[in-house]
Amino acid sequence: MLILAKYENQINVFSEFLEDLPDTDDPVWILGESYNVKTGKSALLSDVRSRLWFTYRKKFSPIGGTGPSADTGWGCMLRCGQMILAQALICSHLGRKWRWESESLQPAAYRRILHCFLDRKDSCYSIHQMAQMGVGEGKSVGEWYGPNTVAQVLRKLALFDDWSSLAVYVSMDNTVVIEDIKKQCHQKVRSSRCVWGEAEPPPSGETLSSGHTLTDNSEQRQAPSPISHSLHSLDWKPLLLLIPLRMGINNINPIYIQALKECFKMPQSCGVLGGKPNLAYYFIGFIDDELIYLDPHTTQCAVDSETDLRVEDQTFIGFFCKSEEDFDTWCNQVQQEILKKRNLRMFELVEKHPSHWPPFIPPTKPEVQTTGAEFIESTDKLFESEEEFEILSV
Repeated sequence: MLILAKYENQINVFSEFLEDLPDTDDPVWILGESYNVKTGKSALLSDVRSRLWFTYRKKFSPIGGTGPSADTGWGCMLRCGQMILAQALICSHLGRKWRWESESLQPAAYRRILHCFLDRKDSCYSIHQMAQMGVGEGKSVGEWYGPNTVAQVLRKLALFDDWSSLAVYVSMDNTVVIEDIKKQCHQKVRSSRCVWGEAEPPPSGETLSSGHTLTDNSEQRQAPSPISHSLHSLDWKPLLLLIPLRMGINNINPIYIQALKECFKMPQSCGVLGGKPNLAYYFIGFIDDELIYLDPHTTQCAVDSETDLRVEDQTFIGFFCKSEEDFDTWCNQVQQEILKKRNLRMFELVEKHPSHWPPFIPPTKPEVQTTGAEFIESTDKLFESEEEFEILSV
């Protein structure tokens, strides 16, 4: 469900459906794309429908074998984390201009992305993997996760996704360090190709956590198309940059509102994780002084692809930079539109690693071959409290 909300902590619902947008000349901004409600409503709706919407699920296999089989009441921030990561993967593999069409056979890369988020223990970014990885961050399975924990979980799980080769950088102390990001993104990129099996396409007609459905058709059965090789640069890992923000205690400080709008206008925008404690939302844009967000607080049945044949005052802002040139452009935009024009900055951007910080060591995948959650423990928490930060994603 897509919702509009005022720029305030208490998330007052303005409209439950995008079709009820006000008749206005103000542009609607969705993750770096601008639309006119009067003349471009169909294009706006197509864009929003192409964003992956993950919600609470029930009746999935118990997490860890004996844990919860539903995430209602505690998994909203995890679902928001899945949405912001899915947006980065869509941009990486399909491009920001790609649109989902209900009557069309979806690209193999799109189907692969959906399978990464199935509610099962062997899916790379499943609720199972995220919940168990969070144990290393000091959170019990079934406990509500704040945005800091989710950011660290995404950073670690991405190390095991050789297909996407995504570099997830979580900034420290509201400071983005250009030198550290380039060091992390210039690590050797492994060449990989994504396949589901020797000759088997994913199950036809499978409905996944996004709510989108893979439809059956004879062409798919006769000639399943392989997923294309990665087109990423050989010397740059695509970057998901997550920036924690502190924008107010009970309400967003008005001084930050224009800067937040500028972030949504950037083509690298990947959305915002936020809301209020124990009630998380994924913000994807704005119109005038209302935020537009996807709400994970709807419980749907989990998909069992083995038998079904259908498959806060806390915020993180995220940005996705597919290439080094893309990242350099983002840095220039931040300098011109946010840092130079604002007396009180949401975050800092510096060229060199601060001398008083510990040395930066890019994260690497452990030698042990596993799905990740069973062996990784946290040794580098960046934040002391989930209650102190908002998170901005680029």
